[in-house]
Amino acid sequence: MKPSKPSTTAVCALHYAKLLIRLAIFITLLVLYVLHHVRGGDSLETVIESRPLLLVAIWAVFVVEMVLRFFPSRFESPGSQKQFARNYVKTGRTDIRIEDNNAVFLVALVWISFNLVFGALHQVGILDDGFMLLLCMAYAVCDMICILFFCPFQTWFLKNKCCSTCRIYNWDYAMMFTPLFFVQKPYTWSLLALSIALLARWEITFFRHPERFSVNTNGYLSCANCSEKLCREKKQLATLWKDLASASARRHRRLSS
Repeated sequence: MKPSKPSTTAVCALHYAKLLIRLAIFITLLVLYVLHHVRGGDSLETVIESRPLLLVAIWAVFVVEMVLRFFPSRFESPGSQKQFARNYVKTGRTDIRIEDNNAVFLVALVWISFNLVFGALHQVGILDDGFMLLLCMAYAVCDMICILFFCPFQTWFLKNKCCSTCRIYNWDYAMMFTPLFFVQKPYTWSLLALSIALLARWEITFFRHPERFSVNTNGYLSCANCSEKLCREKKQLATLWKDLASASARRHRRLSS
């Protein structure tokens, strides 16, 4: 009898841990933000800055995550690790195909336009710095949801088969911290600058070594070599929705007959 494979890989478990941490931070900031607007008193950013340990803890969590992305790691998703030379497994083929490459410009345009709306509202005083910080943490939670459960960029724009082949995987922190462009604080701009550096490193590597990003030329990206199995949650969720839709359709037919 073959030994059963673990239902959750180390990479998958780490992503669930990140989801819980980010969700806890988001809920904490949301409570502080709501209390400020209900009871008055100090703004969210003032409350955070008055608690140096809280500020440094939140800042350090994301700085450490981003710094680690600059180096190979077996605890990170192959989606972010395919950029490194050590993870390039030659398949013997030379036809480099990046099916989702043309869609990246549309994703960038949509994301920038979407955030410019919030930026404009912030500039005219409708939204405050606290809201922009809260928006960042909402994006941070959604980032983990995209990886584990459902990704609108994958489904509606890029059409990539999984996170391992995602053309924009390392755009996540730059997208997450986009609202911080409008919050002029040392700790916000340092996060934004590091995220942009991470994105620049990714794009430079892509244009210099596109063969590492193609399933045709890099065997590391094949399903057989996948060590994370993050697609299981998405597939299970998709199957659940199909089953629910089928059950609802059958019930509707019974009631209509």
